[in-house]
Amino acid sequence: MFPGKRNSLDALCARYEIDNSKRTLHGALLDAQILAEVYLAMTGGQTSMAFAMEGETQQQQGETTIQRIVRQASKLRVVFATDEELAAHEARLDLVQKKGGTCLWRA
Repeated sequence: MFPGKRNSLDALCARYEIDNSKRTLHGALLDAQILAEVYLAMTGGQTSMAFAMEGETQQQQGETTIQRIVRQASKLRVVFATDEELAAHEARLDLVQKKGGTCLWRA
């Protein structure tokens, strides 16, 4: 959104005109509250994470309509382990079990 600009909390507050005058020390609670205000300013005031079901639209009190975009599923290539790789994996699990007594990765 703002290439080359600083993105510290102070810089974001200045950019979006958010009052951070109470921020004299770095406190997690105050920083989280300020960051929430920055987020709302960056998202155009969106206050909820409601999603429309497929094909449905949503409308918030006089705002523009939100339409769900349906994207085609990408065709990911599935790569299976070779017999040699499976044997090496089992050998590693054997070593883990021998040294630790139990192996969490064994079903």
